[in-house]
Amino acid sequence: MRTILKFSYFFVFFLLSSCGDKTNKQEENETIKATVEKEVSTTTAKKVILFFGNSLTAGMGLDLEEAFPAIIQQKLDSLMLDYDVINAGLSGETTASGKNRLGWVLNQKVDVFVLELGANDGLRGIPLEETRNNLQAIIEAVREKNPNTKIILAGMQIPPNMGKRYTSEFRNIFPDLAEKNEAALIPFLLNDVAGNPELNQDDGIHPTAKGQKIVADNVWAILKEIVLQ
Repeated sequence: MRTILKFSYFFVFFLLSSCGDKTNKQEENETIKATVEKEVSTTTAKKVILFFGNSLTAGMGLDLEEAFPAIIQQKLDSLMLDYDVINAGLSGETTASGKNRLGWVLNQKVDVFVLELGANDGLRGIPLEETRNNLQAIIEAVREKNPNTKIILAGMQIPPNMGKRYTSEFRNIFPDLAEKNEAALIPFLLNDVAGNPELNQDDGIHPTAKGQKIVADNVWAILKEIVLQ
């Protein structure tokens, strides 16, 4: 129950942060923020894995416990590993908006930071250099806050709508940055899920609950090398 509540607090906070008039919501945001900080403070004895991403991480269209971060928490618990998972996914997030909200997310100690951003940049045709620079800035900010934080970068691919060159160069951003920063890499977050109607919701983009389980397996294949050390 505590894990589900923690997911819920983050979801509500980020929803209020991204919708409505900022002035009208300030008091409500501060109240929710205080609640989240209290929840996080009760779990400081455990190591923290923070998933920082967009709607794929947030589990858009699904219950929070069906999103892959919650499935990862279940895996950790089943192995009796002393980790708490925080789902800091926000639907519609780009690398630019992610960079702007990063500071608050890093207020607590983070042992493993899983960076899942870039898909919305690609779908919107944002200049590749801008996406690359934003992701690099996020990685540097995480390392500056705590040099010992392990970083995992989730690789992403997009449909060829933007042209072959853009699509190819977009795909290469993630392995390039992982190598440059000595970060772990999930080669393609949606491997075995993307393009399969049976594993995606009606929009053809967001995984179903069944698809999220496969995404969790893709994440776990890399994450386990860190948490089982």
